[in-house]
Amino acid sequence: MSIFTPGRRWQPPYYPFKKETLGLQFLESVERIIKGPLFGCRMCGNCLLQETAFICSMECPKGLRNGPCGGSTEEHCYVDETRPCIWYKIFERSFNMGREEKLLEVLPPLDWNKVGSETWADVVIQVKKVGTGKFFTGLVSRDPHKRAQVWDSVFRPVRQPDWWNGDSEYHPPAYTEPISELERHLRAGEFVITAEVAPPLTVSTNKLIQNINLVKPYVTSINFTDSPSATARMSSWACSSIAVQSGAEPVMQIAARDRTRIGLQSEVLGANALGIKNILCLTGDSMVLAPDPRGRMDIVDLDSVQMIWVLRKMRDEGKYLDGRNIKFPPKIFIGAAASPFASKPEFQAIREQKKVNAGAQFFQTNLVYDPEGLEIWLNAIAKRNLLGLVYILIGITPLKSLKVAQYMNDDVPGVTIPEKILKRLEKAGDGAAEEGVNISLEIIEAVRKLQGINGIHIMAVGWEDIVPRIVTEAGLLPKEFNLPQKDVLKQN
Repeated sequence: MSIFTPGRRWQPPYYPFKKETLGLQFLESVERIIKGPLFGCRMCGNCLLQETAFICSMECPKGLRNGPCGGSTEEHCYVDETRPCIWYKIFERSFNMGREEKLLEVLPPLDWNKVGSETWADVVIQVKKVGTGKFFTGLVSRDPHKRAQVWDSVFRPVRQPDWWNGDSEYHPPAYTEPISELERHLRAGEFVITAEVAPPLTVSTNKLIQNINLVKPYVTSINFTDSPSATARMSSWACSSIAVQSGAEPVMQIAARDRTRIGLQSEVLGANALGIKNILCLTGDSMVLAPDPRGRMDIVDLDSVQMIWVLRKMRDEGKYLDGRNIKFPPKIFIGAAASPFASKPEFQAIREQKKVNAGAQFFQTNLVYDPEGLEIWLNAIAKRNLLGLVYILIGITPLKSLKVAQYMNDDVPGVTIPEKILKRLEKAGDGAAEEGVNISLEIIEAVRKLQGINGIHIMAVGWEDIVPRIVTEAGLLPKEFNLPQKDVLKQN
């Protein structure tokens, strides 16, 4: 374990991808010897220690550089349970040091041209640009504002290259008219219902289309997951395209786990050209949840915050990440996941604010089974003035059995099911599925009373035929709802 970090390096250090001069090789060796033992440095060449409370964020097994994933807990990292969640420790130390606002800056992905190299030479070069005398004079100034200003004049350009220019400010959308039906309904102040349809495990689309048509009349938009639990299924973009062809509006999910920065940009352009207008950016489940043989678990090329930042700039500024202009930019309504129960509410509030600042326009939350706990999270994000900046759809999943509930509570990161619900399902016995529906209806009723909630997101997890019943019995049928023809015939 390193001296000043609560964890240990999860992977060996990076090494340069190119030849270096003897001087730079010497600096790299010195930095590795000093920063490795002290801070757990992995020599990524893109140092963020000052923004992460002097704990190296690259100790995170996922390589996340903008905060924790939805599985963050106080107890341990869900990818490697023998070590702490390094981002939880970063948040904890930042709050203790009064540096939590530094966590809001949207930090760039790795510049792999710098990977394996040192950062000190970049700092020295920037000090010379600012002026050595001016820099050291500013550091000893009695004016704290001047000290901070001269410090930032050196270190900000090092951590925020021109191709990124991340900040901690809110970036509202640069358009006026709603892009999608989902956005139109939310802007109109309606209580919106979305639902998930599970992508098929084969190339057959019969069941997929059947489920789309089943759910379509009851919801505004339909989500398609992107290989949840790191297990291969039909891609979200393919399912979303089929939904468009079936007259439904999709929400295409994109997991950072499986994307490079090039793949993300090209995929979103293609999806938008196919009529897909809602994009939900996720970090994605770690490969640790996947069946054998498992793929790489060491790093993601972009985290979810960076994905949101890239997509917003493509849409609003018409720019690729490399600076090229996009003649006809994509028109997309950008969403993100929120995890009310992943860790402390004040920690999650910072994480959610960072996503909103980067460009997230709507949240679909992780599963909620505790409305009272949800209210605590809402109060935390209200303190950060987020309720008027983002639409919030609460995740609801009807529980089919006690076994399913226990699995979600014990093994699904970021999900907590109160003991009283587990006891209700146990008592229900063979009627657990019916009791699960009743629990969902009760949660929806409680959630609707909370300020700042804009809708419900039903994740049926393969139980799509329960969605019409839940929407109907919860009194959430859309204003323009027309009973499907086959149901009209049944009633007659």
